[in-house]
Amino acid sequence: MPRAKRGFKARRRRKRLLRLAKGYFGRRKNVYSVAKRAVFKSLFYAYRHRRERKRDFRSLWITRINAACRAHDISYSRFIHGLKLANINLNRKILADMAVNDPQSFKALVDKVKTIRGA
Repeated sequence: MPRAKRGFKARRRRKRLLRLAKGYFGRRKNVYSVAKRAVFKSLFYAYRHRRERKRDFRSLWITRINAACRAHDISYSRFIHGLKLANINLNRKILADMAVNDPQSFKALVDKVKTIRGA
């Protein structure tokens, strides 16, 4: 029986993986066994960091809102609580954008919260 080298399928599988490793440094880009590990790890990191990015942005928005609130003599937690009491439904992304790019309207929100809370 003739020997079957499985050339086409194996080559296609390796080529696909090496294409994913394009641009990597050293042997990670052209040695299959090393590239396989590097690609697996990079795909794992990409998956994990897609979820972490959401956390990072939320914490950035909270930091920006807190800094803007403190400039108007109110803490972040009191501000958010006041927004809930005033039934103002703005998410943190919008609030952070307002704090940075539209300080007048953010100040109006802070004043509204202060009148609601009596602070």
